[in-house]
Amino acid sequence: MKWIYDKIQGDKVIWAITILLALIGIPLIFISTKELTINFKSGNTYFFVFKHAFILCLSLVLIYYVQFMNHRYLSKLSVIFMFLTIPLLLFTMISGVASNQATRWMRIPIVNLSFQTSDFAKLALTIYLARVLSKKQDLLDDFKQVFVHIFVPVLIVCGLIVKEDFSTTALIFGSCLIIMFFGNVKVSHIAMVVGGIVLLFIILVNIFPDLFPRWPTWVSRLESFLQSVFGSDVTDSTIDEIAKNTEGNYQSNLSKASIVDGGLFGNLLNAGKYPAPPQAASDFIFSTLIKHFGMVGGFVTLLLYLLLLFRSIKVAVKSTKIFSSLLVIGLAFGIAFQAFSNMAVAVGIFPVTGQPLPMVSMGGTSIWFTALSIGIILSVSREVMGDKNDDQNHEKPTAGK
Repeated sequence: MKWIYDKIQGDKVIWAITILLALIGIPLIFISTKELTINFKSGNTYFFVFKHAFILCLSLVLIYYVQFMNHRYLSKLSVIFMFLTIPLLLFTMISGVASNQATRWMRIPIVNLSFQTSDFAKLALTIYLARVLSKKQDLLDDFKQVFVHIFVPVLIVCGLIVKEDFSTTALIFGSCLIIMFFGNVKVSHIAMVVGGIVLLFIILVNIFPDLFPRWPTWVSRLESFLQSVFGSDVTDSTIDEIAKNTEGNYQSNLSKASIVDGGLFGNLLNAGKYPAPPQAASDFIFSTLIKHFGMVGGFVTLLLYLLLLFRSIKVAVKSTKIFSSLLVIGLAFGIAFQAFSNMAVAVGIFPVTGQPLPMVSMGGTSIWFTALSIGIILSVSREVMGDKNDDQNHEKPTAGK
């Protein structure tokens, strides 16, 4: 194992967390996809878990090679990425692949693979914001400059995503606000723009409801969430009726039942008392995790994401370059927000959002883009550790230059 340890670069703790998260997901995917294999794969119970394991292996290889990349090249590439993002999002909106009543995917010709363009947009926007903020530090007192160069790209990207995917839009926008905050954008400027966006959104929804065809779905999910919070809880006497009723709080109630089923230490890989929610391998995998590994397993998983965020912030603080620091902060908070969103939905704190648990949920695009983000963070950490161990003196670049 020592040769593996010597090969990997950057923060070894981040590497360990990533591998642990990947390993946690494999048995969960296996146990939660058995019914899917019966219905769609002629009972081949290993199909989805093998596919997931293969994707994870590719993602770890991706992280390994990205960690050796000079991440500063991404600053220039971010402009190209942004020019690619807009047409990709437009194409997805017009001719994308529909899934779960929403058009969020585009199919790549020849290879016939689908990928979620919002994942690419999130990565491109994070890199672009880090670049602009690192170069515009002297202009951040001017609201016009801040709005044109920083907020406008964010609003364009989020505006192209929100119609079909409100939760992803909210997470992307939240990550962007974090980057702006750490990038020295005035809180008053952020508050003005956020207030204007909320007001504009309310006006558009009421005057042009056709612009947001999924608005009824959002309202229904929020109503179901509020009902579950202020209404009656799931009990043994109602669980059988819930399993038969696909309306209202169906998935959320089954998720809560799975959590109750898991107790403190879980059922390991036994079926348990209650049925799993339909998206047990993806959107509700955290409740699946608690069902089989208990509250202890859920708490450990939460700690892993918190530790990943902490180690990433530590890398950002140690970096002497504004672009590198903001890049790590944006990518780390993006992963953390997505993870906390998934976990909050599973336990009933948030309404259903459809966000996967990074490196754990079954999927392809999400795992690969998470791997890219982790690889870039490791690339920055490798440089930071290299600078620390370098006996030669190097001139540090001036902030914002």
